[in-house]
Amino acid sequence: MANDGSSIKNHPVVSHEEWLSARTAMLAKEKEFTRLRDELSRQRRALPWVKVDKPYVFDGPRGKETLADLFGKRSQLVVYHFMFSPDWDAGCKHCSFWADNFNGIGVHLAHRDVSMVAISRAPLAKIEAFRKRMGWGFKWLSSFESDFNYDYGVSFTPDALRGEGAPYNYTKREKRLTEHAGVSVFAKTPSGVFHTYSTYARGLDMLNGAYHFLDLVPKGRDEDALDFTQSWVRYHDEYED
Repeated sequence: MANDGSSIKNHPVVSHEEWLSARTAMLAKEKEFTRLRDELSRQRRALPWVKVDKPYVFDGPRGKETLADLFGKRSQLVVYHFMFSPDWDAGCKHCSFWADNFNGIGVHLAHRDVSMVAISRAPLAKIEAFRKRMGWGFKWLSSFESDFNYDYGVSFTPDALRGEGAPYNYTKREKRLTEHAGVSVFAKTPSGVFHTYSTYARGLDMLNGAYHFLDLVPKGRDEDALDFTQSWVRYHDEYED
């Protein structure tokens, strides 16, 4: 449900000169934010790494593949942890909102030495059927027979959720869902495969181009009055209009 539009109807209207003054003042803040973001990104890249010693194997369109195989010819790998439980008939609609931003970027990432894949616990047959329905072309694999999702903090057993719950996003105690979204980054060198970074929750915002467009318009994301922020989201083939 969107708001009643009062933020547009009652918004201040000024002369072009007054608008230009306000806009240039905002530009200074935007430039400061950009510099801070660049520095934060530099510090993120400087984080220490952890060697991945567990032999993870995934089911993919080309058969069984190890984590090292997923890099292909490149030395960097981004994994989107797509919420899709083995007992679901479709992937998470909110992860699907994010995944609608992924088509077409693979060729660009590849030219910066990066491979990108999605991984879910659902069996490959379900993943392939849903991927075909959504019209996505990115590589998507199943971790059904491995501990990968559990080890990287996006899947939780019912036992783990009892009591205080399982840790999600390093501090939050998740008590309800067995599946969550996230992104993990890996590097491959002659010494092996290394885990370099993972992010969850609002850390995923930067991967959703639609939200960045919404942040530019007068109503913004227009989610404040909703029961939960993304209750408006549908699969892209299920919006009523």
